[in-house]
Amino acid sequence: MAQDLADRRDIDFVIWEQMGGEELIKFDLYKDFNRKTCDMIITEARKIAIKEMLPTLQEGDTQEVRFSNGEVKVPDSFHRVHKLLLEGEWASLQVPTKMHGQGAPPLVACAATEYFMGGNWALMSYATMGNGTAEMIQQYGTQEQKDKYIEKLVSGEWGGTMLLTESGAGSDVGALETSAVQNDDGTYTLSGNKIFITNGEHDLCDNIIHPVLARIEGDPSGSKGISIFIVPKYMVNDDGTLGERNDIVCTGTEEKHGIHASATCSMALGTKGKCVGFLLGEERKGMRIMFHMMNGARMATGLQGLSYASAAYMLAVNYARTRIQGRDLMDTFSADAVSVPIIKHPDVRRNLLWMKSYVDGMRSFFYYTARCRTLSHIATSDEDREYYLDMYDLLTPLIKDYLAVHGHEVCIQAMQVYGGAGYCKDFPVEQYARDCKIASIYEGTSGIQAMDLLGRKLAMKKGAVFVTFLNEIQKTVKEARGINGLEALADNLDEAVKRLEEIATHLGKTVMTPQIKVAFAHSLPFLEAMGDVIMAWMLVWRASVASQKLDNAKTKKSDIAYYNGQIKTAEFFISTVLPGTMGRMSAIANTCPAAIEIDDEGFGGI
Repeated sequence: MAQDLADRRDIDFVIWEQMGGEELIKFDLYKDFNRKTCDMIITEARKIAIKEMLPTLQEGDTQEVRFSNGEVKVPDSFHRVHKLLLEGEWASLQVPTKMHGQGAPPLVACAATEYFMGGNWALMSYATMGNGTAEMIQQYGTQEQKDKYIEKLVSGEWGGTMLLTESGAGSDVGALETSAVQNDDGTYTLSGNKIFITNGEHDLCDNIIHPVLARIEGDPSGSKGISIFIVPKYMVNDDGTLGERNDIVCTGTEEKHGIHASATCSMALGTKGKCVGFLLGEERKGMRIMFHMMNGARMATGLQGLSYASAAYMLAVNYARTRIQGRDLMDTFSADAVSVPIIKHPDVRRNLLWMKSYVDGMRSFFYYTARCRTLSHIATSDEDREYYLDMYDLLTPLIKDYLAVHGHEVCIQAMQVYGGAGYCKDFPVEQYARDCKIASIYEGTSGIQAMDLLGRKLAMKKGAVFVTFLNEIQKTVKEARGINGLEALADNLDEAVKRLEEIATHLGKTVMTPQIKVAFAHSLPFLEAMGDVIMAWMLVWRASVASQKLDNAKTKKSDIAYYNGQIKTAEFFISTVLPGTMGRMSAIANTCPAAIEIDDEGFGGI
């Protein structure tokens, strides 16, 4: 049966066979869940995504959000399905029970979210964005703030945002101009303007809680002087009812390349001098608090890229199986030859396997990183907790950028399978390509993630965390070398890992010299190379698991093609993509300074 949005067999493989999900759900934190209930959750999420959310995807793109007089209306079809998501408590699936959530195992929640994002990311985000706001309040808020906001945010009854970006302060958050003045009652009066605020205003909920970065009057300039405030759209009374409207308004929505159904708002605070905010955490700790939310947001953005790629690939492979066009290459000169499905043509097969290798690798990579975060929470020793948290921190910028960029590339290649039809709006691959592009831009562009990786993450514990990461890959290399037929794959992966270590050492040393700018000019190619090596790791790991399953006499006949497909996918990536990665690493080793040395005028266009 043709799959929609995501390959359920592959999701099951990653969770239960590759990542050892059944061992994870044995911990007390997940005592209310077992394999059967987890499978039921994923099945129901898939059903809702395909039957309820997916039909709203194109209408949302066509009707878009509508702005008038400070109000934003979402596409009409969103209201009923949004209500279904809240009634089913899907918005709080992964939120801990102590925060009024469902407390589901994260790998299961990842699978459900993958379906929801593929079905309609914009619709899903209206229901779930409040979770990030709630988590910040849970971590840093007072008990009064927790009691007042968290339950309503987690339930989706109220929405949540993050007011960070300004026209003069994007990636350079420290340049923000939004100000806060303390009042006699301990509250603050805020004034300023924010842009690119996802879900800053909409008509799906009664209230929206805005965490806002601002500088308290008299505090130092730069990021060290930033605080964060809770600014509700409507003030909340002590009994939980809504009070008067706060002085924060939407002044417009952006006309975007994609995600037309997502409200990307410009927000004005204090136009009447009455925008009330409540300090969250300590003064001048706003950046640290915000980054607590940012890692989760970057993970979600990576999952967005994976979800679009998965949905686009499923469409492309199913189209290739049914689209009859051209003769088989071996029958070119046969007058009696019949036309065949395009999946029979060599270049289409190459393209499909290229897409599959990325989708499979990215799915395993995302679930692995989510698993690291889970293990950091349930670890029984400080050593283990630190170990997995370090891995999570190291890999987050790669999850965000690599999955976003290559997710978009998969969408583009899915359009290619359709030919001219894929460029038309009759088929959703065109929309997936447009919607996916934003994932590589917001929550920190590719360059920002690369700077974070080179400037911060590789240096964690003087490089020890990166070495631990390399050692994890070597465990897979060792296992694959012991499996008949995988020896060459293991050797090629081993070579790539050793070369990656050399390049990381080279860039790390260059950063400490006057050539620091040259090093950072190569930081994004390094991120790409590291991401490729991770893809190879994940695919060889998959092939190892699949090979052992094929050797098991109890393996179902219906699974044989799937497991063989895992081995062929790894062979393809290792043989056709990884050699290019080795070349890229050699280019990084050359550390060409041209991008730094060229005169500004030398770029032309004057």
